[in-house]
Amino acid sequence: MKALIIGATGATGNGLVQVLLHDPDYTKIVTFVRRPTRTIHPKLVEVLTDFEKIENISEFIEGDVWFSCLGTTLKTAGSKELQWRIDYSIPARFAEIAKQNGVSKAVLLSAYGASTSSKIYYSKLKGSLEEKVASMGFEQYIIFRPGLLLRNNTNRPGERISASFLNFLNSLGLVKKFRPMPTFILAQKLAKAPKVLPSGRHSIELDKIFVL
Repeated sequence: MKALIIGATGATGNGLVQVLLHDPDYTKIVTFVRRPTRTIHPKLVEVLTDFEKIENISEFIEGDVWFSCLGTTLKTAGSKELQWRIDYSIPARFAEIAKQNGVSKAVLLSAYGASTSSKIYYSKLKGSLEEKVASMGFEQYIIFRPGLLLRNNTNRPGERISASFLNFLNSLGLVKKFRPMPTFILAQKLAKAPKVLPSGRHSIELDKIFVL
């Protein structure tokens, strides 16, 4: 399969690239990045992309499966408007072009609690993207909704504290459904899903990702 990835430089996206490069079922990996990563591999093609003008690289948005790992935090984006642009508008437009170009499979990294009816801004944002991509009619559409992710060498104090607290509760046999997930495990599951799941729409909640 030929895979397309946006969000390839984030913790999960970078892990996904590494998994796909070592998976013989994936013969070509195309990443869309703002700046070159200097990663060299015979299966890898990096397309330098101005995400404000995705149409300019539409000829490269061709393949079998599209992975979206693109996302940011409100703090990093600086405003809700910019976060909406990054988390919703860019992947939605990319998905439209992918569908027009014949890509049949879509794998979307969303978030726990995503819903268009949510009163929480981030959850509503993610839910809106889920439904937008669903309306495009991909032959296979897989949504991942993980909870707290464990990134190597994270610089987010809140993330470290939350992970430690959840791990403590898990050790007591509590809230195991919400146990933190290392990004390298999530990357492995993202790569596996389009190979083992049938056609149609699939929403994989955080407690089901571990056993996929």
